[in-house]
Amino acid sequence: MSQPTPMMRQYLEIKSQYPDAILFFRLGDFYEMFMEDAVTASRVLDITLTSRNKGSEEQIPLCGIPYHSCQPYIARLVEGGYKVAICEQVEDPRAVKGIVRREVVRVVTPGLVLDADNLSPKENNFLAALIEQQGRYGLACVDITTGDFRATELSCLEEVRAELASLCPRELVLAEGDDAGENLPGDLLEARMRSLVPAFTAELDRARNLLLEFYGHGSLEGMGCGHLSCGLSAAGMILHYLRETQKQDLGHLRPLKAYLSGEHMVLDDATRRNLELCASLQEGRKRGSLLGVLDRTQTAMGGRKLRHWINYPLVDVAAISERLDAVESLLEAGLLRMDLREALAGIQDLERLSSRISMAHANAKDLVALRKSLERLPAILALLAEFDGELLSRLRRDIDPMEDLLELICSAIVDEPPFVLREGNLIRDGFNPELDELRAISREGKGYIARLEATERERSGIGSLKVRFNKVFGYYIEITRSHLEKVPGDYERKQTLANAERYVTPALKEYEEKVLTAQDRITELEYELFQSIRQRTAAQGARIQGTAEALAGLDVLCGLADLAQDRRYVRPEVDESTCLRILEGRHPVIETMSLSEGFVPNDVELDCEQNQLVIITGPNMAGKSTFMRQVALITLMAQMGSFVPARQAHVGLVDRIFTRVGASDNLARGQSTFMVEMTETANILNNASARSLMVLDEIGRGTSTFDGVSIAWAVAEYLHDTPGVAGRTLFATHYHELTELAATRPRVKNFNIAVREWNEQIIFLRKIVPGATSHSYGIQVGRLAGLPPEVIARAREVLRNLESGEFERSGEPRIARKKGAPASAPSPQMTLFASREDPLRDRLRELDLMHTTPFEALALLQEIKRLI
Repeated sequence: MSQPTPMMRQYLEIKSQYPDAILFFRLGDFYEMFMEDAVTASRVLDITLTSRNKGSEEQIPLCGIPYHSCQPYIARLVEGGYKVAICEQVEDPRAVKGIVRREVVRVVTPGLVLDADNLSPKENNFLAALIEQQGRYGLACVDITTGDFRATELSCLEEVRAELASLCPRELVLAEGDDAGENLPGDLLEARMRSLVPAFTAELDRARNLLLEFYGHGSLEGMGCGHLSCGLSAAGMILHYLRETQKQDLGHLRPLKAYLSGEHMVLDDATRRNLELCASLQEGRKRGSLLGVLDRTQTAMGGRKLRHWINYPLVDVAAISERLDAVESLLEAGLLRMDLREALAGIQDLERLSSRISMAHANAKDLVALRKSLERLPAILALLAEFDGELLSRLRRDIDPMEDLLELICSAIVDEPPFVLREGNLIRDGFNPELDELRAISREGKGYIARLEATERERSGIGSLKVRFNKVFGYYIEITRSHLEKVPGDYERKQTLANAERYVTPALKEYEEKVLTAQDRITELEYELFQSIRQRTAAQGARIQGTAEALAGLDVLCGLADLAQDRRYVRPEVDESTCLRILEGRHPVIETMSLSEGFVPNDVELDCEQNQLVIITGPNMAGKSTFMRQVALITLMAQMGSFVPARQAHVGLVDRIFTRVGASDNLARGQSTFMVEMTETANILNNASARSLMVLDEIGRGTSTFDGVSIAWAVAEYLHDTPGVAGRTLFATHYHELTELAATRPRVKNFNIAVREWNEQIIFLRKIVPGATSHSYGIQVGRLAGLPPEVIARAREVLRNLESGEFERSGEPRIARKKGAPASAPSPQMTLFASREDPLRDRLRELDLMHTTPFEALALLQEIKRLI
C-alpha cells in the first residue's frame, strides 16, 4: 500500500488496537468501515460495498451507515457474533485545523448490549468470566444493563455446566492460555462468544486490589466476598474487561455479591431442562414452561426476579416462610393487591434506566420515564402500609420515594422531549434564567425591539427615534438631523445619511449578539443542562437500584398471589423434616393446557423412614412422567416461596432435585443415548444426599433388556441401601421385575398407574394407586398410536408365543411345525427373577372369569394361595 492519507493513518492506528472488532469510524454524519471490516459488514448488513480511491490500483473497500440510526446495524452485527468498536470524533471539527482527534468510546459485544430494543425485558443479559485454579472453578457474571454483579466457586465441570445453564450468558471471558478455557467441553462454549483477557488479570492479588480500588473499600470481607479466591479472580477478569471495552463510568455496578451452591437448592442442567423450568423442551420457548405459567409480573424487573427465584429456590425455612406469608397476605387482600398490581404496571424498568443514566446513554425520554415511575411510588407505599408481614414491611422500607429527584426532573425536563439530545426543546421554561432569556429573545424579537425603541424615545426625548435592522449593519438606531442635539452621550455613530444619522448602543450590540447566536446557544445550553441533570440523577443510582430491587420482589409476590387465587393453589407447609406429602397434586403447566380430558390429581407420600423409594409401573402414555415431574415442580415451587397446585402439601426441605428423564443423543459431547443416560445417572449417584429428591424414569432402557434390568435393579438397591445417598426417590420403570424389591427392602413401595381393559382396548385412568402391575400394554399403546391393524395382530400373536415359550427363531409358533417334525430344544437363557416353569401363571391363563361363580372363585383363591 502506498503512503496512506493522514485520515487513513489515523484509522489504521486505531484499528490495530481493536483487531477482533469491526471498527465504526466516525466521519461527519456517517460511521465508515474500511478494508476487511467493510467486506464483512456489507455482507452481514446487506449494504452497498464501494471503495475509496476508485480507479487507482489500490482501491480500499468501503461502506458506511448514518450515525444517528446505527443501533439496528450494531444489533445485527452483534447477533451475528461480531464485536463492534465505536470510534467517535472527540473534538469539534469547527474548532480544529487538520485531522479531528478520534477515540474508541465503547465496544459492543453480545454480553455488553445496552440498547433496550435489542434486549429481552424480562431476561438478564449476562457476561460471564470463568477461571480454573487448583482444581476449582471461579465463575463471575455481570449484567451491565442492571448493575447485577455476582461471583461463585464451583468444584467440577458439571457444576459449571449447571450454573451456566442457569445464567445463560451470551459471552464468556477467559484468560489467555487458561487451562480451564482450553479444557472446557464444547457444549459449554457453543452459542457463546468467547473473549480473552491477559492472564495477569486473573491473578488473585491483582483482582483483589482492582475490586477494592473500584469500590473504594478497605477490605473485601466487608463486602461479604473475602472468602472467595478463584471467584475473585473471575470477578477481576470481568472488571478489567469492562474497563477496556466501556471507557466510561461504571459506578452503577452493585457491590459484588458472593454466593455458594449450598445457599440454594441445586439444580443441574439436566434437571432444568427436564422440568422445563424456563423453556419448553420442544420449542425452547417460555410458553409451555413453569416460568410461562408463574409469570404474572407487571414489570421487567419483576420478570427477571421471578426467573431468578425459579433458578435458585431457597433452602432456608425462615426465608421461605417469609415469602409464603407475604403471598398469603396479598392473596387475602384481593382489592389491595389489584391496586398494587395496577400501580406496578406503570413502573418502567428502573434497573436498566439507572444503568443507562449512569453510563451517559440515557436520553430525555428516559428521564421522563423515570419521573413517571417515581410519581407512582407514594401510592404503592400507601397501599403497602396496610400490610404487617415482615417481608412486605421490609420491602416498603426499601422503597425510596426520592422526592428530591422527582422534583428535579419535574422542574427540568419537558413532558414530551425529542429522542435526539442535540435538537433542543428538552428543558422546561423557568428552570434556567439564561435559557429563558435566550428563548425570549428568540421568540419575542419584535416585542423586545418595540420595548427598546419606546425606552430610548423616552430617555432621549426624540419622538421620531427608530430601531431598525438590515443585513449589512445589523440592528441600529436612526435619528433625523433635526434632533441630533438630543442624542445621548452613550450613542455610538454607525453611519451618516443625507438627512439622518444611525447609531448603536452597548445594549443594542449585546442584544444583536444574542439574537444572532440565540438558537445555537439555546441548543448548546439545553444539552449542557441536560448533562448536568443526568449526572445529578446518576449520583442517585444506588437509591434507584434499591427501590427497583424492592419493587421487583413486590411484583413477583403480587403475581404469585394472583396466580394462587386463579388456579386454586394452596400454601405448602415447609419444614426441616424429610416428609414429602402432596394430596391431589397437579402439574402446574399441563393443567393449564386445553386437554381432551380433565386433569386427574394425584397423591404422593415420600420420606426417609418408610416410603423412601417408590417404584412406579404402568404403560406408556399413562402419565408416569407427568406425575413425577409434578412432584418435583411442586417441591421447587414451595421452596421458591410460591403456593402450589394441590389440595394440601407438606414439603420437607430438599437440597437438590435430580432428574433422569427422557432419552436423546448428545452429539456435541459425542455421546449416545445410553451414554447420556448413564452419565446423568452417575451424576445422581455420586452427588445425591439424604435430603435430595430424585426422579428417575426408565433407567437402563437404552441397552439390552437383561443389561437394562440389571442396571436398574442395582441403581435402585444403591439408592436404598447406601447411607447418605438414600434420599426420596420416584423410580418409574417398565421392568416389572423391580417390583420384587418391595419384598426385600423395607423402604421400597410399589405404585402403578391405573388402567382399565375393555374389548382389547385400554383406558388410562391417570391415577396413581398402590401395588405393582405386570403389564406394559405396549401393543395397545401401539394401536392407539396408529400402527396398522396387521402389525397389531401379528404383535399379539408373537407376544402369546413368547409368553408361552412356544416360539421359533423364524418367529413362527411351534404348533405350526409340520406333523412329526422334531421339537426344537428349549432356550438355554435363564430369566433373572423367575423360573421357566410357572404353575401359577399357567393356572391363571386357564381361568374363564366370565363363567366363574362366587363359590368357584373362593376355591380358586385357595388354590392360588397354595401355589404361592
